[in-house]
Formats: sequence, C-alpha cells, structure tokens
Amino acid sequence: MSDKAVVTCSLTGVLTDPNQHPVPVTPEQMAVSAKEAYDAGASCMHIHFRQQGEGKGHLMSWDPAIALEMADAIRDACPDVILNFTTGTIDRNQQGPIDCILAGKPEIAACNAGSLNYLKTRADGRWAWKPMLFQNPVEKIEELLGVMNEVGTRPEFECFDLGIVRSVGMFQDVGMVDKLDYNLVMGVASGMPCDAELLPTILKYLKPGSAWQTTLIGRQEIWPVHRRTAELGGHLRTGVEDTFYLPNGERTSGNGQLIEALVKIAEESGRTIASPAEARELFL
Repeated sequence: MSDKAVVTCSLTGVLTDPNQHPVPVTPEQMAVSAKEAYDAGASCMHIHFRQQGEGKGHLMSWDPAIALEMADAIRDACPDVILNFTTGTIDRNQQGPIDCILAGKPEIAACNAGSLNYLKTRADGRWAWKPMLFQNPVEKIEELLGVMNEVGTRPEFECFDLGIVRSVGMFQDVGMVDKLDYNLVMGVASGMPCDAELLPTILKYLKPGSAWQTTLIGRQEIWPVHRRTAELGGHLRTGVEDTFYLPNGERTSGNGQLIEALVKIAEESGRTIASPAEARELFL
C-alpha cells in the first residue's frame, strides 16, 4: 500500500436544494467551493452539473456548455486539479454525459458499473420515492468506455454491491478496459451498507494491483469507515454530495470543512495526502 492518499471532493451532487443545503450551483460557486476543498487537501473534484437560473439550481443539467464553463472555472481556481465528471443516467440514454465528456475532456469520469434497484423506505413503511431501476447494461458501459478512450479520460468504476465489483474484473478479462480503478459506493439503501467490517471482504475480490477508493453516504456512521479505508490503503472521498455532517455530528458549512475532517483522519491513520502532482502520478 502507498502511504499517499488521494483525496477527492464530491462538490455538489444532484437534486439537493441549494436554498436548504450548502451546495454550490453556479460556475462561480463551484470554483469557490472547489478552491476551499483544494486548499484543505483535495486534488480531485467530482462534478455534477446543475441547471442555471432562479428556481432551477436543484435540477441536473447535461448541457455541455455548462459543463465546460464549470470545468474551466474550477481549473482556473485550482492549479493542476484533476476533474472527475459524473455520467450517471437512470435509463439507457447517455448522450448528455457523452456530450459533456467531449466538451470538458476531464481526466476522470465515473462509470456506473452495473444495474441496481434504487430503493429507499420511510419509517412509516412507504417508499421514499417510486422504485426505479438504475440501468447500466454492458452495452451502455462499453459505449461510455469508447468515448472515454477517445478523449483520454480514465474510467472510475462505481460499484454499489459485491456483484458489481466482480463484474468490473470481468470487464478487464474480456478486454473492455486495461487498468482498473474501483469506487466502492457504500450507504445507498439498496446497495452495500456503510460498514467498516465489509471492507476487508470486498477487497479480496478486487483485481490485484488496482486502485480503489470509497464513496460513503450517510451521517456520522460514515467516518469510522473513512478511517478504515485509510488504514487499508484506499483513496478517500467526501463532499456535500455524500454527507452534510462532520464527525462530531454538526452540520458542515461546506466542502472545505468536510475535506479538512477527512484529511485529519487520513493523517491519523498514517497516510500522507497526495499533492496534485502526486495524485496525477497515482491516478492517471
């Protein structure tokens, strides 16, 4: 394991209301928030794109012009930063993400590596939202990988359960991809729970020599799992896409505070935070 840990900030996510939560929406807000995270130790920024204009900031956008404007603003604010674009669409159509990758040419892009019943229930026994299928068939993944290869973007395979982890290994077996980079997403109600005891088991099923990180969704329960990730040699990610809560249970003021807390945990675990140049050597 390398003592160097690359820290990624998940800057904003999707659907979260900026009137209620500290999520950046405009290119200017994205750049300011990214700079706070960058100064705290993040070398990589995972970006979702939001519609612009009054009353629209909680809505997803796949407008390549918006994607490029946000990417340029963040790059201007954060020297040598690594950009990681979202690509997730619920259905088979992914022309929007493809257009954004072609416009912004990010160093990394997320690649959702398998389908998932996306479910959540409320305490009263009702669905939190209408059950939906997050569709990621192999043909969709192949299409996205082809575009990433065309522009030199590295895929980061988002894995929501152990079966998806094993499928990513098969993508390498059949020649769909060379180098593997796993993002273990824990905390989605119908996926892997955010449980530190699961990590050693999951790691047994990663292809040897692959990079990995965790994306942990939740409140205070995520922080012991961040610590275990650091101890086991994984790379680290947090931001207001994933949580609004600091280790002490207080609500965060934004991405800078979350990255500061994550860096502290990494250093307490014996890891050194990778600089942007070091992160490029490790990630790209």
